[in-house]
Amino acid sequence: MTFYYGLMFISIVFAGIGWLMSRKLRTVFAKNAQVPIASGLNGAAVAKAMLEHYGISNVKIVQGQGTLTDHYNPSTKTVSLSPDVYNGRSVSAAAVAAHECGHAVQHAESYSMLQLRSKLVPVVNISAKMQQYFFMFAFALAGSMGNSLVLTIAIGLYGVTAAFALVTLPVEFDASNRALAWLESSGTTVNVEHERAKSTLWWAAMTYVVAAIAALTQLLFLIFRLLGSRNN
Repeated sequence: MTFYYGLMFISIVFAGIGWLMSRKLRTVFAKNAQVPIASGLNGAAVAKAMLEHYGISNVKIVQGQGTLTDHYNPSTKTVSLSPDVYNGRSVSAAAVAAHECGHAVQHAESYSMLQLRSKLVPVVNISAKMQQYFFMFAFALAGSMGNSLVLTIAIGLYGVTAAFALVTLPVEFDASNRALAWLESSGTTVNVEHERAKSTLWWAAMTYVVAAIAALTQLLFLIFRLLGSRNN
């Protein structure tokens, strides 16, 4: 099953690139975490101020666990900030906190791409589980049901992953743009602080870009394999 080994190779390559992007993000985050913001606000206070600015009162701000585990949960309307962000009074903390609140603003304003991503989440979860079982039996399926069928199933599963990854890009970039605009207009980050905030969010966005490219590359590889098998 050439397609199986091809997928493995692509996955390994992009896993390596993803690891490098993640490491770079952590380095930038740690560096900018040493730069205090003039406003003196910690991440929780930044999040609270941004939500108040947009008139959002039904979103909770909580302290999560781990490092760079910050996220917004639209189902519970909760902004969860990692300890370094929740308590930090730095450029990194302000940037990440504002970014997650950017998602809360998207939710409040019914941003279409966020709504689409939310609808895709259960489908992606099912697809991810099916992918695990699919490759456990991929060799048997190829032998008894034909390589074209195996490729078609794989395209369906990876198509869902690729769609989700691509939809995620505008959601993340839009949240960062909202965050940076508010940080600047509110005076929360100024001058060099603001440039460092941009850098922090840019590298965070690059992790999503790599994931999207990887998913699209895997999907295209499978499609070309299917077309090639039909032409032979």
